[in-house]
Amino acid sequence: MKNFALIGVAGYIAPRHLMAIKETGNNLIAALDKFDSVGIMDSYFPNADFFVEYERFDRHLEKLRYEKNVNLDYLSICTPNYLHDSHIRLGLRRGAHAICEKPLVLNPWNIDALEALEKESGKRIFNILQLRVHPTIIALKKKIDEGPEDKIYDIDLTYLTSRGHWYYTSWKGDIAKSGGIATNIGVHFYDMLAWIFGTVKENVVHLHTHDRAAGYLVFEKARVRWFLSINYELLPDHIKEKGQRTYRSILIEGEELEFSGGFTELHNESYRRILAGEGYGIKDARTAIEVVHDIRHAQPRGLKGDYHPFARKKLSKHPFRKKS
Repeated sequence: MKNFALIGVAGYIAPRHLMAIKETGNNLIAALDKFDSVGIMDSYFPNADFFVEYERFDRHLEKLRYEKNVNLDYLSICTPNYLHDSHIRLGLRRGAHAICEKPLVLNPWNIDALEALEKESGKRIFNILQLRVHPTIIALKKKIDEGPEDKIYDIDLTYLTSRGHWYYTSWKGDIAKSGGIATNIGVHFYDMLAWIFGTVKENVVHLHTHDRAAGYLVFEKARVRWFLSINYELLPDHIKEKGQRTYRSILIEGEELEFSGGFTELHNESYRRILAGEGYGIKDARTAIEVVHDIRHAQPRGLKGDYHPFARKKLSKHPFRKKS
């Protein structure tokens, strides 16, 4: 049984980590969050110590080590994107491996610094790249790997996940903290595409506003038109009629890739692989971080060239600004 601590336990994604720690037969000894709505801990680790102050959390881990001979093996990180780098460093300083939600960091040069720290500490930094362990995605990669070597696939990626006005008030609406829409909701798709279709050859951004982004990515074996949005109004009518708020579509050569299910176990499987020494690390995370960094800093070209059809949809005003 390994000892875990978790930062960001009040967040949306934290329950998946709590479940994964429990399902893999391990123990949570401490958790941290500035918010104290953490009753979810009772369902998994009611005896874990909880802190709302970083300094007391850090001191507690140190006291466990030196006064009770309780060592921390892994630190799980579910905090806002801009804090990942700092919290990874805390884990390594405490002699633990780090397990971090995506994106691992916001900028490519942060990866360079963490690589040096990983080497110096002798501990590993793992990134949750859950689409790589999805059975449908694994099967797709196998199909592409075994297909014609010179085949270039045409792909349309569409991901709409509705968010309310709260989004723009939270850290997620601050591009300096979240990295923007492409980073916040798209980074795992870019990772999946690069994992399957190879090196990025071209990265074009057609549109990038407060509630949507669209572009064109060329990989070794694929040409991808992509569109991401958090605007409910852009959902297809048949999705709205079902009362749903999310629409996910990947068309490969005009054929829909069905992978709407199978997501509940992905964090559990990711943890199993990490604990077995087979998790995805810094080098695996780099390509997607480079892609979202370049998207964030690109000058949008507008509706020119081969763009995603959804990019033609009418633009929306920012809910808190007079001009979008």
